[in-house]
Amino acid sequence: MLAMNQRTLFATALLATLSTLFTVSAQNTPVPAKETRRIEVMGFSEMEVTPDELYFTVSLREYFKDEKNQKDKVVISTLEKQLVKAVAEAGLPKENLTVSGIGGYQQHWDKNKKPATFLESKQYQLKVSETDKLDIILSKVDSRGIQYANMSRVDHSRKEEFKKEVKIKALKEAREKATYLVEALGEKLGPVLEIREMEDNAQYPVPMYKSNMRMMAAESADAVQESDLEYQKIKLSYRMQAAFEIR
Repeated sequence: MLAMNQRTLFATALLATLSTLFTVSAQNTPVPAKETRRIEVMGFSEMEVTPDELYFTVSLREYFKDEKNQKDKVVISTLEKQLVKAVAEAGLPKENLTVSGIGGYQQHWDKNKKPATFLESKQYQLKVSETDKLDIILSKVDSRGIQYANMSRVDHSRKEEFKKEVKIKALKEAREKATYLVEALGEKLGPVLEIREMEDNAQYPVPMYKSNMRMMAAESADAVQESDLEYQKIKLSYRMQAAFEIR
């Protein structure tokens, strides 16, 4: 009788222990999260702006006033002073003119009688807002010392501001697209879940010329013709990818 009571107590204790273990296990089992329904779309926007920063490469070179006899050389420092002064008189800040390169060349007039003469050249980057400024500046530099002046690139002073505007428009376009797609299925668009900025896509075209650049080595510095340079607009285009919850 005593042995039977002990077996009953043991069985009861075992059942209680197993019940506790099952309860704890059930409490620790994670409840599957409800899957979020979502929609991903791409928004696109672009803008064209007219450049207001024109970068020119201006090359100056030494020369002889008396070329035949290689006398009265006009040195590069004299030409540079003329250019710096002209930039200041045009109302441009000093930092708009920087040195971009230095070189030189040998000039042979008579190989049998005279040795080769080395003449220095120097290149500058000049930033102006319009081509008329370039004409005014170069008209005050000894024209025989101007080797060439070419536009190297264009830009805009408010480029970062414009990029921001285009990206915002692209993002709004993505939301608008997601809204009408979801509503077409009788659903509602929820909050944004993810925004992904795509790669930048900005085009800065090389200037297009109607005709050759005016001759910089004119006989007189007063012989400055009106520039017939034209250039394309800067195109900014961006794509923004966004994911929204579907309610």
